[in-house]
Amino acid sequence: MTRRGFLLSAGTTTGAFALGAGVGVAANAAVALRADTAVGAATVNFYGAHQAGIETPFQAHGVFLGFDLKRDTTHVMARRMMELLTDDAARLAQGDPALPDNDPYLAEKPARLTATFGFGPGFFTKLGLSSQIPAGFADLPAYRIDKLVPEYSGSDLVISIGSDDPLTLAHAVRQLTRTARSFSSIRWSQKGFVRSQGVAPATQTNRNLFGQVDGTINPAPGTEAFAGQVWAEGSPSWFAGGTQLVLRRIAMNLDTWDKLDEGGKEISVGRKLSNGAPLTGVHEFDAADMEAKNSAGLSVIPDFAHMRRARTDNPKEKFLRRPLNYDDGILLDGTSNSGLLFAAYMANIQTQYLPVQQRLVDLDLLNTWTTPIGSAVYALPPGCLPGGFIGEGLLS
Repeated sequence: MTRRGFLLSAGTTTGAFALGAGVGVAANAAVALRADTAVGAATVNFYGAHQAGIETPFQAHGVFLGFDLKRDTTHVMARRMMELLTDDAARLAQGDPALPDNDPYLAEKPARLTATFGFGPGFFTKLGLSSQIPAGFADLPAYRIDKLVPEYSGSDLVISIGSDDPLTLAHAVRQLTRTARSFSSIRWSQKGFVRSQGVAPATQTNRNLFGQVDGTINPAPGTEAFAGQVWAEGSPSWFAGGTQLVLRRIAMNLDTWDKLDEGGKEISVGRKLSNGAPLTGVHEFDAADMEAKNSAGLSVIPDFAHMRRARTDNPKEKFLRRPLNYDDGILLDGTSNSGLLFAAYMANIQTQYLPVQQRLVDLDLLNTWTTPIGSAVYALPPGCLPGGFIGEGLLS
C-alpha cells in the first residue's frame, strides 16, 4: 500500500469511528432529553367519574383560589361559568392553551396539571339551590382554638390547581382566574407545596414543616376504603361521585417549636420524627399500641399526643388528607410566616370530620404551636365526560 493510500484508508476509518461516536452521542442526548422533559410532558386525564386532583398522586405545587359570585349572577350565568372553566381546565390539563390564551407556549408542559372545582354554602343560597345541598354539608362550628381571618376563610367557589411545575401552575392560575372573574370576584389565593418529584421515593409519605410525616393513615387510592371514605353515594342524586372538602389554613409557630428537643416533638405527635413510626413501633405503618406503658407506668403515646386524638377505629370518622405546606417568608419581627393548608376530602363532613376535629380541639398538645387562621368548606361535584361540564347535574 502506498503512503497516500494508507493515509486515505486511515482517514476513512477514523471518519467512520467519528460518525459512529456522533450517532451514539446524539442518541444518548435524545434519551437524556426525554428523561429531562418527562415530568413536563406528563398529563392527568381531566374527564372521568370523579374530578382529578383528589385521588391523583400529590403534585409538588398547589394553589387554592376562593371566589365569590357577583350579586347579579343567575343560574344561567353560573352554568356558563362552569362550562367555560371546564373547557379551560380540560385543555390546560393536556398541554393545550385555553381559549383565548395570549401566552400559549406556557401551556405546553402540563406537568400533571389538574384543576378541581367546588361550591361553598353561599353558592347554593345565592342561586336558590338550598334544597340541593349535599347531606352533611355545612360550615364548620366555631372552635375555641380558631383565630380566623376573612381573607383566608369561606367563598362561594373554590378552584384547586396542582402541577409539578410552578411556571405551568402560575399560567393556569391566570387563565382560570380570568374566566372566573367574569362572573365572580377573587376573595383569596393560598399557595402550597410538598417535595418535588425525585427528591424522595414516590411511595414515601410527605412531611410538614414541623418535620412530621403527614398522611400515614390515608386510604390507598383505588381501594374500597378510599371509595367509602371519599366519594358520596348520592344524596342528593346530582352529588353521586362527588366529595366534600374541608380547607383549614393552620399557622405554625416554628420559632417556638424549634426550641423543643426531638423527644419533646415526638411525644407531642406520638410518632418518631425519623420515619413516622408510632412511638410503640419500628416502621411508619406499624399499628400503634395505645395500651403500652413506659417504665414509669405512663402511656408511651400520651393522651394529648396528636395521633391519639386524631386516631379512630370508626370507619365513619376516617377521610383523605392532602395537606400542602406554605411558607410566605419571614415577618418584620423576624418570625416565620409558615404553616399548613390542611385539605381533607370526605363523603360527609358532619359524620366524618366533626368528631375528629372536636377531639383535637379538646386535648391536642400540637394546639400549643398551631393556630387555625382560615377555614372553608366546599361540595366538589363528580367529574364529567367530554362535552359535559363540572356541576352539570346541579346546574342543568
